[in-house]
Amino acid sequence: MSRWLYHVLLCCAFPFIFLYLLKRSKRQPAYRQYWLERLGFYRSSPNQAPLIWLHAVSVGETRAAAPLIAELKAKYPQHRFLITCMTPTGRATAEELFAEQAEIAYLPYDYPSAVGRFLKHYQPQFGLLMETEIWPNLIHRCAEHDIPLFLANARLSEKSLKGYQKIKYLVQPAVARLAGVLAQSQQDAARLQQLGSEHTAIVGNIKFDNLPDENAILQGKNWRTAVERSKVLLLASSRDGEEELILDALKDWPADLLLIIVPRHPQRFASVEQLIADRGLAVLKRSEWDEKFIPNGVQVLLGDSMGEMTRYYASSDLAIIGGSILPFGSQNLIEACAIGIPVLLGPSTYNFSQAATEAIASHAAWQGDHVHAIIQQAMYLFAHQTESRAMGEAGLAFAAAHRGATQRLLSYLP
Repeated sequence: MSRWLYHVLLCCAFPFIFLYLLKRSKRQPAYRQYWLERLGFYRSSPNQAPLIWLHAVSVGETRAAAPLIAELKAKYPQHRFLITCMTPTGRATAEELFAEQAEIAYLPYDYPSAVGRFLKHYQPQFGLLMETEIWPNLIHRCAEHDIPLFLANARLSEKSLKGYQKIKYLVQPAVARLAGVLAQSQQDAARLQQLGSEHTAIVGNIKFDNLPDENAILQGKNWRTAVERSKVLLLASSRDGEEELILDALKDWPADLLLIIVPRHPQRFASVEQLIADRGLAVLKRSEWDEKFIPNGVQVLLGDSMGEMTRYYASSDLAIIGGSILPFGSQNLIEACAIGIPVLLGPSTYNFSQAATEAIASHAAWQGDHVHAIIQQAMYLFAHQTESRAMGEAGLAFAAAHRGATQRLLSYLP
């Protein structure tokens, strides 16, 4: 009955899905592309070689999958690979990283007919859904076609668990049919078991295995020398509303400070630039910067580029992790730790609760309950370089101590 009601709701939502895509395309024209793929129609020719399929919904999950895909190719050298996603930025990231290693496509919406066409076209030997992707029809169809489907690098916050429990009669039967749930932590595993998981293992977080690119780190350090300021503060992967809070908290702007703001979503680059200009601050866009000397009058460098977060981290002295100031659950703090940059967090970290808790305990990160406390701590660390360096070194040790999840995950695959 729950699956029938779900199907009825999907049918009712059908016209609104494409209205939503059109609305999103006003800010991101890429949302107008590949609509047939979202309905399970693909242009690629069928191939008889065995296929392994990995689904990563957006940018973060796609980048996190890099070490896993490398190990999968080593373990399954005779297989071809498919990477699916749901957003244009996720697709662009997949094409940037894996275009020569895998076919890139959109996963269809969770309509039975669309899912059926997808599975018939690609015929994967097994599939991996990254992190928290629970699509009931997709999971049931894979089980009915004897395609093992795993929830890999799985995580589930307490907030998400409460949300899923409201529709447990739909979600629990689907989760129970997964071939395996390979969880990041004991807490994630326990919550997923409450949601119906019957085959659960704890493997750790593969994001720790995604080593930062050394050339990108070197370039970021070269950027740092071009700044010629004693203080460089990065707001990394900021979400809507957080830039305003940080800018307002920095009313007494230190003359020797450069603030780097890198918004999480590219469609917000223009609005964040306007937000900075409205406050009378001098801004330089990364897209217009020649990577040479930054004039002293520039107060904010706007990171309006994709795929350069490693460089931004390496060019900064401290990093405030976006998504943690307002209740978005935080963006990834692991990369900053792996580069040795002290991490400052706001109160909202439910998407990375385990990593945040352990980073704070190891003194690689510091958490404040409001934006003014975060800025105050940043200024304290700028003034106490010994403590700042110790945090960076603790971050390196913290990241190194948690590597190895990828190999543990592989041991559970067919």
